[in-house]
Amino acid sequence: MARDSYAYREVAVQSVADAASGRLRIHPIPGQAFAPSLRVRCASAMRDAARFPAGTRFLVSAKLTDRLGGTPYLYVHHGDPIVVLSAAGARKFLAQFRRGRI
Repeated sequence: MARDSYAYREVAVQSVADAASGRLRIHPIPGQAFAPSLRVRCASAMRDAARFPAGTRFLVSAKLTDRLGGTPYLYVHHGDPIVVLSAAGARKFLAQFRRGRI
């Protein structure tokens, strides 16, 4: 089945250490259309602390979904390339978002 490219949009996300388990979780960066508490389902390589420490920012193509009426989350296709954002790159992306680019 082909991927619906219109359902996906660029989202800046970052890795955050989960207080309960200590594992890395991925959440949207504040200042976008999605709440920072929203979970992101993505490739496990993005949550690898050896490659990307906590606080690493990524630019992903994601869509908002839920599984059979469950809790909503952002889905990132596991085959998409991993794009790391610098702090300046994240600020630039969020500034474009605020101007209505997305």
